[in-house]
Amino acid sequence: MKYKLIILIFLMCSILHSCQEFVEVDVPDHRMESSMVFNDDETAKSAIEGIYNELSRASFSRGIANSVNVLAGLSSDNLTTSIETYLELQQFQKHELLPDNTNNNSLWASAYNIIYMCNAAIEGLESTSNVSTEVKSELLGQAKFLRAFCYFYLTNLYGEIPLILQTDYRANALAYQVDSVQVYEQMILDLNEARDLLPSTYPEGERTKATIDVANALLARVYLYLEDWSQATYYSSQVINNQSDYQILTNLEEVFLANSQEALLQISPRGSGATSTNTPEGNFFIITSTPNYLRPVALTENLIEQFEANDLRFTEWVGVYNDNETLFYYPYKYKISYATGANYEEYSMVLRLAEQYLIHSESLINQNQLQEGIISLNKIRERAGIPQLDTQISYTQSQLLDTIAVERRRELFTEWGHRWLDLKRTQKVGDVLSEISPNWQSTDQLYPIPEEELLSNPNLIPNPGY
Repeated sequence: MKYKLIILIFLMCSILHSCQEFVEVDVPDHRMESSMVFNDDETAKSAIEGIYNELSRASFSRGIANSVNVLAGLSSDNLTTSIETYLELQQFQKHELLPDNTNNNSLWASAYNIIYMCNAAIEGLESTSNVSTEVKSELLGQAKFLRAFCYFYLTNLYGEIPLILQTDYRANALAYQVDSVQVYEQMILDLNEARDLLPSTYPEGERTKATIDVANALLARVYLYLEDWSQATYYSSQVINNQSDYQILTNLEEVFLANSQEALLQISPRGSGATSTNTPEGNFFIITSTPNYLRPVALTENLIEQFEANDLRFTEWVGVYNDNETLFYYPYKYKISYATGANYEEYSMVLRLAEQYLIHSESLINQNQLQEGIISLNKIRERAGIPQLDTQISYTQSQLLDTIAVERRRELFTEWGHRWLDLKRTQKVGDVLSEISPNWQSTDQLYPIPEEELLSNPNLIPNPGY
């Protein structure tokens, strides 16, 4: 992984408003000189701010063509592209993904770049004596949360991956892959440490950095994926019970606004450094003409058919464009395609309360606490304006789990690849995609390790099927 010091420092300085000049220091390229960034509280804060800003710029998290949102959406049955010449996207949709796919390489490399930045921050903070104890603790919590967040996607998309926890370039360049169990163990370690270090409230009211509840939310998801139902129930309950900070909003148009009460963690467009104030998702997804290279994806007919009559999520979160030949349905969770000026009305959603209710419901039902699970599920159905499930009816566990799967699809579409990852973790991916994709093979569940990485690191092993 080719993340040298000069790249890291340049990225930090280019995205931090507080960095006034580039400081050149003669230092080996395999390590970071901590005194350069962590010589006081303010520069340490700026370094962590820079990592969060990178989320608004990095391919995997930016919400457009190279992102988890789009690529995992195409891999599932939620998104489609009609641009036959857009081969990078077509490969994801048709499950003919090649190791030299540039979008796949960007996805992998940008996630590892953020991990490297987190590692550099952790090393710098742990070694410096110039940062106050209180600030150091919080910033370490932020860095460890972000590292766990990135590893969640890397291991769920690629399977066995290098677990990079330090900045020594020479060691990283020859790192071996480890299985997902080890990656999950590190995620849990990082998130538990983050919980002990993070604040309970958002700084300055901006929901763009992790808090204790944000770490709880990711832990709830991690335990859901590990099928540790009691832990998933516990951590999702921690978030749900904080009703002073979080609410399921009755008005769907307010959910994706900046700092909405349903948001746990968001990405502000400010971090990109661009003059536009719209979200990348709003600009990328909203279709105003026949799909093209700038806006190449639409929602699948299969997804559209999943919405019940009078479902407010279809009314408020799905748009339609008619080019007089075809109806193109598109995600309309973000309403602003392009804007400039002082106001940032919408932020990109990373984690939100609705997912926690769905995690809570699924984990309870898997523990045969069916009525309690239905109550949490009904919280989402009620807001959507569709009939609630009757707690007096004797549903089977299987029926309820199938209902949750559909509800997750309708609620979380085009948010961080949930549908693709849900199909895989519930072992439904083959059944679903073999019916719509003639090229489907079981090995398509994992993306290929990028060719560039395989060529540079002889210790990496290609994923099966590639």
